[in-house]
Amino acid sequence: MKTTDFKNKCLVPVAFANIYIIWGITFLAISFGLTGFPPFILSGFRFFAAGILLIGYLTAKGEKANSLKNWWKNAVTGILILTGGTGLVAWGEQYVTASEAAIAIATGPFWFIAIDKKNWSYYFSDKFIPIGLLLGFAGLILFLNGSVNTHTANADASLRIVAFIVLALSSVAWVLGSLYSKKNPADHSTFMNISQQLIVAGLVAFLVAFFRNEWTGFSITAVPLSAWLGLLFLIFFGSIIAYISYIWLLSVKPAAIVSTHTYINPIVTVIAGFIIANQTINGNQLYGLLIILIGVLLTNVTKYFKLSKRSKTKIRRAVRQFNKISRPYQPM
Repeated sequence: MKTTDFKNKCLVPVAFANIYIIWGITFLAISFGLTGFPPFILSGFRFFAAGILLIGYLTAKGEKANSLKNWWKNAVTGILILTGGTGLVAWGEQYVTASEAAIAIATGPFWFIAIDKKNWSYYFSDKFIPIGLLLGFAGLILFLNGSVNTHTANADASLRIVAFIVLALSSVAWVLGSLYSKKNPADHSTFMNISQQLIVAGLVAFLVAFFRNEWTGFSITAVPLSAWLGLLFLIFFGSIIAYISYIWLLSVKPAAIVSTHTYINPIVTVIAGFIIANQTINGNQLYGLLIILIGVLLTNVTKYFKLSKRSKTKIRRAVRQFNKISRPYQPM
């Protein structure tokens, strides 16, 4: 048990780094993918390919996936988180920049707290969590105020408004799927659960693409290299490495803490956009990023710096011992 706890403590920061950094770059990878793929075809290839790779590996190792009950649970999770959450992000990025999309869905922690009533007592018993979330929200407002719109100057204003609404809905879908996954876990291994979620999400995304007529006129031979590279990044890094890290973190950390990736992702997206796509950053954005970082720190500070009962007992004993030693030297 102690070995498992130590292993989890070591894996937690690695998993957080995966969802913080990789998913931040993912927003930019989606924008590259959209240069050759329609949004839901892109999402379908991304999820289905990742799911097939995972389930093929697990099947070769002898793991079975023959429980319809588990398939159903994972289907609900996959449709909400992946098709609804991530697929709608791809649609929204047709009309807003990658940075704007990352910022727009950064309301995730607030939706987690609003919807996750079961843990309200926990969230509001720690004063740092609501303070950190509110401070992060203030940073997001400043960040949005300083957002650069030059890359979407040709987009229709009404479509941009619709895109931001859709991005907000994608955040809600993501939260609902995350909470459903946490409260209704399937019996398979984490990897098998994720592979089933990805496969179902990919098939549903293809179905949505069919009803949206995305397949009409689409030619896979006309897809440029940049779009293929974006898709490959989405498959291996976004849908396998980062998504596995996210689902695992939900099983060991409170949902609102895990959702703080929505604060860090815009920071990574802006930096990656500046380096890779020459997207500019202005003063208001930088100030907003700083405030967001402080908010995330406050949200996590109790978890990372909370002392165990044994540590508290040792400290109290040390204090008492120090008082006994120092008492004879105190003035009368």
